Amino acid sequence: MSFNIRLGEAKDMQSVFDLITELAVFEKEPDAVEITVDDLVRDGFSDVPKFKVYVAEQDNVIIGIALFYERFSTWKGRTIHLEDLIVTKSKQKIGAGKALYTAVLKYAYEHNFNRVAWEVIDWNTNAINFYKSTGATYLDGWSVVQMNKENLAKFVNNK
Repeated sequence: MSFNIRLGEAKDMQSVFDLITELAVFEKEPDAVEITVDDLVRDGFSDVPKFKVYVAEQDNVIIGIALFYERFSTWKGRTIHLEDLIVTKSKQKIGAGKALYTAVLKYAYEHNFNRVAWEVIDWNTNAINFYKSTGATYLDGWSVVQMNKENLAKFVNNK
């Protein structure tokens, strides 16, 4: 049961979108995905791409993704944010997730980034234990804070 890892292409974005949706369902947020396939194509493959994505492919079917982008840390400088890492449920446990994760870390290392960061939902102990086993630091005491589009508009318009 072999697979290959490669950088994603615009033609892959429907499959990427499907996996993003699968992840939203897994994380108990089935209606949270607001982007479209067209957004992924536009934002990932424009003159100034907003992200890169590695795909795991088996028998010409995309079974997993690792979507990431560059950001800047005031403490560390150039960093990568790993936005999503997912392998479709029926193909988990074949090593595709670890291979995708490794591809992102290798990319960061080879391009001289100072850190790779990501979030993991607190009840996903399998993922947490995997990340810890690779040397990643799990930051207890830190919480993710977000402002959605609706609340952003409310805040800005009430100033």
